[in-house]
Amino acid sequence: MTTPVSSTHELLFEIGAEEIPAGFLARALAELKPLCEQRLSAARLAFTRVTTLGTPRRLALIVEGLVDRQPDLEEVVSGPPKKAAYDATGKPTKAAEAFAAKHGVAVSALELQTTDKGEYLSARRHERGLPTLELLPALLSGLLRAIPWKKSMRWAAYEESFARPVHWLIALYGGERVALEFCGVKSGNRTRGHRFMAPAELEVASAREWQDKLEQAFVIVDPAKRRVLIEAELLRLATESGARVRPDAALLDEVANLVEWPVGICGSFDQEFLAIPPEVIVSAMRAHQRYFAMEDGAGKLAARFCTIAGTVTRDAGRVRAGNERVLRARLSDARFFFEEDRRIRLEERAAKLDGVVFQAKLGSIGAKVKRIGEVAAWVATQVAPQLSAADVARAAHLCKADLVSHMVGEFPDLQGVMGRAYAQLQGESPVVADAILEHYLPRGAGAELPAGDLGAVIGIADRIDTMVGCFGVGLVPSGSADPYGLRRAAIAILGIVLGRKWRLPLPGLIDAAVTAYGGGLPAAGKAALPGQVMDFLKTRLRGLVIEAHQLPGDVVDAVLEARSDDAVSAEARARALGRMRARADFEPLGVAFKRVANILKGQSAGGAPDPARFTVPAEQALWTAFGEVQARAKGKADGFDFEGALAELATLKPAVDKFFDDVMVMDKDEALKKNRLALMGTVNALFLEVADFRQLQF
Repeated sequence: MTTPVSSTHELLFEIGAEEIPAGFLARALAELKPLCEQRLSAARLAFTRVTTLGTPRRLALIVEGLVDRQPDLEEVVSGPPKKAAYDATGKPTKAAEAFAAKHGVAVSALELQTTDKGEYLSARRHERGLPTLELLPALLSGLLRAIPWKKSMRWAAYEESFARPVHWLIALYGGERVALEFCGVKSGNRTRGHRFMAPAELEVASAREWQDKLEQAFVIVDPAKRRVLIEAELLRLATESGARVRPDAALLDEVANLVEWPVGICGSFDQEFLAIPPEVIVSAMRAHQRYFAMEDGAGKLAARFCTIAGTVTRDAGRVRAGNERVLRARLSDARFFFEEDRRIRLEERAAKLDGVVFQAKLGSIGAKVKRIGEVAAWVATQVAPQLSAADVARAAHLCKADLVSHMVGEFPDLQGVMGRAYAQLQGESPVVADAILEHYLPRGAGAELPAGDLGAVIGIADRIDTMVGCFGVGLVPSGSADPYGLRRAAIAILGIVLGRKWRLPLPGLIDAAVTAYGGGLPAAGKAALPGQVMDFLKTRLRGLVIEAHQLPGDVVDAVLEARSDDAVSAEARARALGRMRARADFEPLGVAFKRVANILKGQSAGGAPDPARFTVPAEQALWTAFGEVQARAKGKADGFDFEGALAELATLKPAVDKFFDDVMVMDKDEALKKNRLALMGTVNALFLEVADFRQLQF
């Protein structure tokens, strides 16, 4: 029987809830679309497009072109091998019977299939496709429960959880209700408008009507559209006030998920607060109130701000005054903290770090600061010998001192910022003051790197200390869980090194950090620790180089397998190999080089070959060609001209091909075999100046 020809309809699914936090909403919207697509595909339900929409009070998805039933399923399923499926008399065994029962077919209907591994039992399974309306209740219920939340909650007596209590559900397929229930709420065709301006229920029959009616009820369901409207409001306020809004894309994204109907309001604060460091004012406005900072034509912070309300008010002046009053209190607190902090010098604060826990198994931040100083001194000798040893020691000593200040206690995002401000006020050298801030940079992937060498050195030391310590006590990232930000730390180290073109030996950096811990790490597993951290860095380096230069994974694997201790060299070699790999004539060359490496697998090829033992002209020809190329290729590799080195290596191809055509490497004569393997090992060692060609896929 064949499946009837399907028609398609639209699916609208809305989950109405109490206000969902902006950070939760952004992730849910990002995850909901692929979750839906995966589940529809797994159910064999074809569709045209999935769109996710949402506001603080709702999550929704629209599936266009969704077929009205599954296609029939016809598949051949492999089972146990013939010898396990039938006994010596040819009678089916329990394994065959269980296989047949599992797939709903008679034992007599089972077939034998011949494979590379022998004959195996198989079953032809037919499954009739079901109507989409029968499948959607379970599919949508499962989808609702699968949405990932940073935290979820339960309410009333229900066992199920969600980010916030659910109050209504819409589930319509082709205008027809899909019956499902969650925490006592049954699906229907009614949504709700703006909580204050249009709270009445709205009956809808389609996604288009749903969007239109909600917009009439002061709800913009598309986050991208809300973002555009907020930008327009900010531009209006800037034009009216004569100041400009300081760009803040992250805050704009957050605010777009805080309101359903954006309305901009401009306010001001007392000029006297501008005596506080501008970063403090911006943090007070941004982190606590979600206000946008404003600046004058010269780019200096102005005593004004913009905020986005979620409703139209009768008295905008009263709302403005309320926002100004709240900000005034915040800034008054900040000014008090700032004045109090200035009374204590940073070195006095640094002394208090011995009483602040870094990590329960790794001791205090005070101990960490001492280790940072030791590692930073080593890093400076490797890549920045021009730095003063006194400056390195001073910056390391003070880099975490502001963590025990009042200001950072209130505004944690200002760590480093306040350290630099206090260092400047107490007369520290500019290079040390800047390093206190810059050692926290970059604060994320692709973010601003340290401008000065000293901040870069301290930042590398700080992060490698955290990585080695966490790996040493077993706090290793697993899956998406990385509570100590070790992936972020690794990417930051590599970003700094690559950005500054520092030839920093990564194994040496790890060893310096291990040495700084002394006996502070468990002895068990300590020998394997450097290798674990190096592998972790290598994995991050692979991802960075692939993404930055759009290179094939096997190209980057080839250069990292040859040598990964120098990130700058690895990046340069990968780019050179990637360019050569793109040439039409590269594959025969790569195959020839790969043969050299492959024949050494599992073999001992120590030492140089003895030319006196060559018995075939092709051996001597390869050795002669190698001698002519070796110095030139290595010289170019040492000079970072890896494309030139590869071009030199390419000239060996004819001799390599001839060698494999004429020479039996694995000769029965053990002496000849060892000499030929030594020749291959010597040639391959030159190839490894650039890459391990075994990793390339052809």
